[in-house]
Amino acid sequence: MSTTMLTLFASCPKGVESLLAEELKELGASEVAETVAGVSFAGHLELAYRACLWSRLASRILLRIGEVDASDKHALYQGVQSFDWDEHLDQGSSFRIDFNGSTPDITHTRFGSQLVKDAIVDQLRDRYGWRPSVDNSKPDLRVNVHARSGRAFVAIDLSGQSLHERGYRLEAGEAPLKENLAAAILYRARWPELAKQGSTLLDPMCGSGTFLIEGAMMAADIAPGMLRARFGFDKWMGHIPKIWLAVLEEARARRTAGLAAIKTTIVGYEGLPKIVGRARANIQRAGLGKLITVKQQELASLKVDPDMPAGLVIANPPYGERMGDEASLVYLYKHLGEKIKQQTPGWQAAIFTSSQALVRSLGMGPKKSYTLFNGALSCKLFLYDVRERQADQPASGQSRADSAANTFKASTAGGEMFANRLKKNLKQLGKWARKENVDCYRLYDADMPEYAVAVDLYRDWVHVQEYAAPKSIDETKAHQRLLEALEVIPGVLGIPDSHVVFKRRERQSGKRQYAKLEQSGDILEVKEGDCRLLVNLRDYLDTGLFLDHRKMRLRIAREAAGKDFLNLFCYTGTATVHAAVAGAASTTSVDLSNTYLGWARKNLALNGLVDRKHRLEQADCLQWLKQDTRNYDLIFMDPPTFSNSKRLRGVFDVQEAHVELIERAMVRLKPGGVLYFSNNFRRFQLAKELEQKFSVEEITATTIDRDFQRRPGIHRCWCIQR
Repeated sequence: MSTTMLTLFASCPKGVESLLAEELKELGASEVAETVAGVSFAGHLELAYRACLWSRLASRILLRIGEVDASDKHALYQGVQSFDWDEHLDQGSSFRIDFNGSTPDITHTRFGSQLVKDAIVDQLRDRYGWRPSVDNSKPDLRVNVHARSGRAFVAIDLSGQSLHERGYRLEAGEAPLKENLAAAILYRARWPELAKQGSTLLDPMCGSGTFLIEGAMMAADIAPGMLRARFGFDKWMGHIPKIWLAVLEEARARRTAGLAAIKTTIVGYEGLPKIVGRARANIQRAGLGKLITVKQQELASLKVDPDMPAGLVIANPPYGERMGDEASLVYLYKHLGEKIKQQTPGWQAAIFTSSQALVRSLGMGPKKSYTLFNGALSCKLFLYDVRERQADQPASGQSRADSAANTFKASTAGGEMFANRLKKNLKQLGKWARKENVDCYRLYDADMPEYAVAVDLYRDWVHVQEYAAPKSIDETKAHQRLLEALEVIPGVLGIPDSHVVFKRRERQSGKRQYAKLEQSGDILEVKEGDCRLLVNLRDYLDTGLFLDHRKMRLRIAREAAGKDFLNLFCYTGTATVHAAVAGAASTTSVDLSNTYLGWARKNLALNGLVDRKHRLEQADCLQWLKQDTRNYDLIFMDPPTFSNSKRLRGVFDVQEAHVELIERAMVRLKPGGVLYFSNNFRRFQLAKELEQKFSVEEITATTIDRDFQRRPGIHRCWCIQR
């Protein structure tokens, strides 16, 4: 077979076909033809070995032994039996079938595999009286069958395990690129040419070191298959060891010469010590410890040695496929772009990602882009010429200033439109907030329907919530607008990116109302009126302070002196703190959540309110009202719209429950006392029977402060007396 011309096929990731075709031609292939996710070619057995050992781009090298009729299962069975399988398997061999595609009669790959296996085993048993064993984990031989349009291509898999498994990467990061895809990216970025010039390869987010190792093997002329323990042809009956050993010996000689002649510098940076350790272990297994340097360093503190030769900076930043962490990804890409421009002027840059929207945050214009598939995920490789050195970013402690809003420019027209609205709101509301001594307020509340977010300021922090877009809005477009909004917020407000917290607003019920989103424990102290309050911007959906109730809390403070105050559905006790600081004779706060009651206790303690006249009760408010015997001068009740917490007896619905709640609360109200009832259910209707029993006045308009006048339906509030 050494002099026989073989029909071969190399599979590869989609988008890599043209690169693979060129690589195979350089290896000596003829009759090269590209197809989807692969390249067909012809050559002798030596070329097949060389392709297995040297191809940096192929996933598998297949030796095609024929094409058969697969119009039905009987035709496929007979077609497979037309080949002499004793030329490929012996009595002690094990094998497996890799069946892909479908025929009119075979729609399940498992059934197709079973049918082909039976055809092979039956032939060998009937002809020779022995049968090979099936081993799906470590077979001696893999038979590949690809069915399409009533035909099936039958081949011997000469590679065995996928060729992207070089043998050096036993440990990987969270989302490693396959080695052959990393090699394709390096080829597209012209790294082999740069390496010959002595240029530097730098990966600022190197993870397990795949780009670095693949780049080093290219630069040192090392065959990517050198470390593999075995190939698919090792126990194939057609294998000719003499030819293989000659190919292998040549590769060893080239490796020795390449390592001696290499002039390039290869360095990577990674922030997590555990991942740095993995990268270094992979590099050592590849035998490249003297050639590649990996340093533990966060992207934020990246500093490139100015004496290092210019070259290629390459990165595969997170894509954010799960979404929900848009703010951190926008700012990660922004920082990456800034660091590339600041630290590597005059270099080439290559960024591989699936998110074109996030790439805009880099702040760089690509000179070229290529589509490549990471598995089934369509991704883009963006190539850049880095020319201008950028000024350093403001220090993280810089406060928000009007000058930031005046000078900031967005990278897109949509982002500029959103930025202009933020600037306008900041100018108007900022002046009001300073005058009123308010340091937490809503700056933007879906003023423009296209940008459906709420932007709340908490001193020099920003809390951003995305509203669910209408079904009529294209999801991709809505996501792009969200990223544009997140990108411009720090620049307009003059705050560091790390001070922006993003959440997606969804209806919460049951345990989810109290479930943590994170475990940061980051607490921020803010001031409201005469009170100090604690907010947590990250860990829960809500921050611990409902900004829209500011005027209601201040009203309670004005009326609470000397009175017994009851706060039902008290949440984090902010209204209680206002009443207590204002001189309430006593306060009682009731809530079902022990988490929020603990928060309320901290708010009280922060204001020096730790004595026994401030009671905290964990209970279902309705059941508690049935048992309580005390009377109160001032009651505030702000129930949720809906809850099905396991601690409740049944399901709570404010529309259904409000009559009984108010009637029972009124029983506890002293003569001349006031009950303030509020909720944020937009379709809520106060029962007429309550207006017949009590003096009821809707005071919603007086409880909406200036920052919520764009969304007057944020809540409704009534003053109820006897």
